[in-house]
Amino acid sequence: MLPWVVRRTRLPLLSSRCVACRSESATTGEGRFRVNANGKLLDVWLLVRCVSCDRTAKLTVRERTPVGSFDPAELRGYRVNDPELVASTLLDPLFARRNRFTLDWTGAWRLDTPPVWHDETWPVQVEVVFDDPVPVRPERLIAQGLGLSRNQVLRRIKCDIPLRRTTSTGFTFTVMAGD
Repeated sequence: MLPWVVRRTRLPLLSSRCVACRSESATTGEGRFRVNANGKLLDVWLLVRCVSCDRTAKLTVRERTPVGSFDPAELRGYRVNDPELVASTLLDPLFARRNRFTLDWTGAWRLDTPPVWHDETWPVQVEVVFDDPVPVRPERLIAQGLGLSRNQVLRRIKCDIPLRRTTSTGFTFTVMAGD
């Protein structure tokens, strides 16, 4: 079985309308949190910038939360702008739903495949693993990885999941011999 890995190359863009210029894309840039104290309560926001007008907006991470309810490591991560905490916060589907944005993964991932394997015996089984929940259509991913057209993929690939439906979880497929 050949391993393929889908990896994130950068954080995805956010599809969210800017209040200033009405652009529909924003970025987290380097990824920064803002922590604000109000007595014994904390507010935590993830700062994002519009890609068109560079206006900064805040996405609510935690709101009016007692200081004692924070995990000390998590609170430290917010204060030092930990890149892993920024990524996990941004990729959290509940955070996206609460702040009304979607992720645009265009150009934010790559497919790592082993070197040429045409000397393998047919059929060849391939396992696809996702490091991050990158939503892709399996037929496009397989076409890119094998250098085939999408019609050839539909003819030569046997898979248990629908090839034309977006997925972000691992799957396996079998490549049948060519015509």
